[in-house]
Amino acid sequence: MPVLRILLLCSLLLTGCSGLPTGITPVGNFQLERYLGKWYEIARLDHSFERGLSDVSAQYRWQADGSVEVINRGYSAEQGAWREAVGKALPIGEATQGSLKVSFFGPFYGGYHVVALDERDYRWSLVVGPSREYLWILSRERTLPPDVRQQLLARARELGFDTSRLIWVGQQRSDA
Repeated sequence: MPVLRILLLCSLLLTGCSGLPTGITPVGNFQLERYLGKWYEIARLDHSFERGLSDVSAQYRWQADGSVEVINRGYSAEQGAWREAVGKALPIGEATQGSLKVSFFGPFYGGYHVVALDERDYRWSLVVGPSREYLWILSRERTLPPDVRQQLLARARELGFDTSRLIWVGQQRSDA
C-alpha cells in the first residue's frame, strides 16, 4: 500500500472514530467533574474487548495534565482473573457537551458520548460510541430500577439501536 494511502487511513482512524452517529446529539449542561468516579456497566453491545467479562466497571478521575484517567475493569470467568485497561479521556467540543474522546491504544481515540443522563444526581447514563455498534447503560449502583431501565431502553431504540442485542452484565462479585 503506498505511503499516502497509509497516511490517509491513519488520519481517518485518528479523527473519524470520535464522531457521533448520524442523528444523535450528546446531552447539554454536562458537568464532567460530576461524572467522575465509579460507574457499573449494566448492559452493552458485544465487542471483542469486553467479550466474556462480568462485573465490569469504569473509574474516571482527573489527572494533573487536565485529562481524565479511565480504568475499565471486568472479571473473566474463563481466565479466573480480573482484566483491566487504563486509558485517557479528553473532552470534545464545548465543556458542557457530554462528549469525550477516549484512548486505550496510544494516539487512537474513540468517541464516548453521553446521550441520556440523570441530570439531577448523575446516577445513570446512556453512552454511545462513534457508530450504532457501541452502546452502554451505566449506573452508580450495581442495578437499575426497572422504570429507569425501561426509560433507557426506550431512548436507545429511539436513537436507532437494536436493544435486542444488548448483553446484560452480571454484577455479583463481592471483590468488584
